[in-house]
Amino acid sequence: MALLLLGYAAGKAAFALQARLGFPGGPPVSAAETADYFLDPAPAQWLACASGVLGAFIAVASVTVLGRGVPRPVMLVVLAVMTLSVIGGGGIMMLDGFVGIGVGWQWYHGVAGLVAITLSVEMFRSYARTARAVAHT
Repeated sequence: MALLLLGYAAGKAAFALQARLGFPGGPPVSAAETADYFLDPAPAQWLACASGVLGAFIAVASVTVLGRGVPRPVMLVVLAVMTLSVIGGGGIMMLDGFVGIGVGWQWYHGVAGLVAITLSVEMFRSYARTARAVAHT
């Protein structure tokens, strides 16, 4: 999951350097859509890049001693919010990739969305199960 999120961050950084919205390999964003955007593309993409790096850090922390030092309820809330975010983005990729809602994602993007959702849900489930077992011993 950490590698997936770092890949997301790298893609967002690449587009931030170009001051473009979207994602490398994803559907193009028209100039009209960019003009309607509430934030300039570069800062928006840098924020998205930061969210990917933060997500990767959280993914790694959830399986290391560092993460085990965080109170279990706090980490579960953080992982739940992160998982819901991945479900939202991955769900749109899947829906558009497999059904077509007009965004422009292709079937292989839908597969990537499914993989991201599966990994995120499994990360949450694994942490919840492992942290519970550790707490009971």
